Amino acid sequence: MYGWGHEIHAVRGYTPGMSTGVSVDEFQALEQKVLRAVEIVKREREARAAAEAEVSTMRERVAALQNELEAAQGRAQAAESAKEAAHSEKETAENQIGALNHEREVVRQRVERLLQQMDEL
Repeated sequence: MYGWGHEIHAVRGYTPGMSTGVSVDEFQALEQKVLRAVEIVKREREARAAAEAEVSTMRERVAALQNELEAAQGRAQAAESAKEAAHSEKETAENQIGALNHEREVVRQRVERLLQQMDEL
């Protein structure tokens, strides 16, 4: 690259000595604006790439959290089922204890009657 002066000569229809209507200061100001625009575009592309990477990371995290949630819900269901089974077993045991206590009382009463009959003999 030879610099801006040589590139201007490459413009179609331009011949040396012809006026471009643009002063050197205006051209340098335009050049600075273009360079700033290039930097802005570069920063925006970098920011976009970073944002896309962050979105990808967040999506992975959401998926992992969803898996954790599903696993926790499964454990909660299992715990609820175990609780219901334990409650059922407790009720069954309480009913059996009640039946055994009643049976023991009946046997005790029979034994008392037998002892009373033996005493009468």
